[in-house]
Amino acid sequence: MTRAELLATRRSLVEKLGDWNDRKRWQQFFDSYWRLIHSTARKAGLTDAEAQEVVQETLITVAKKIDQLRYDSAVGSFKGWLLNITRWRIADQFRKRKPPAVRSTSATATDERRTRTIERIADPAAIDLETAWEEEWRNNILRAAVARVKRRVDAKQYQIFDCYVLKQWPARKVAAELRVTLAQVYLAKHRVGALLTKELKAADRAPL
Repeated sequence: MTRAELLATRRSLVEKLGDWNDRKRWQQFFDSYWRLIHSTARKAGLTDAEAQEVVQETLITVAKKIDQLRYDSAVGSFKGWLLNITRWRIADQFRKRKPPAVRSTSATATDERRTRTIERIADPAAIDLETAWEEEWRNNILRAAVARVKRRVDAKQYQIFDCYVLKQWPARKVAAELRVTLAQVYLAKHRVGALLTKELKAADRAPL
């Protein structure tokens, strides 16, 4: 996939989310971004159940606000827009942890000052959310690139590449387990690796 094709695909996915009845498009969006949102929420210190809530609430917020988004990379990115929504939903989960009924008046006043902005909310993981988001964004790009490459190559070649490069098995173990020669292992690494590198470069040049 070329840089132009990748950018067009991403832009098309985002712009067509305005149609609430397009279940296929929404499923594609969910499949593309749920791990990114979930992993970021977990790194922020939420439980798995809370992170799942963040994924659901983020999706709902995107559905409600997608008409407000106009794709213009010079003004802002979808990546940053989605991060802000995820940040808000993560903050919601932290606020839910302490029922209002058990909070004293003085504690409430203190909490209000501390949570006036999303960035000030108490976070047990004490992480930089933007750094975590960037890391997970890159992981998400890698997963998507690997999936595209997998569809383009021979199943056996991909299996060899997966074991040797992604799972980091020793070359001789790969050859023995998959009943191939060492030459086939190295060749699969070269061919599939070259395609993956091309996909990652295209993704890197066409950010949302």
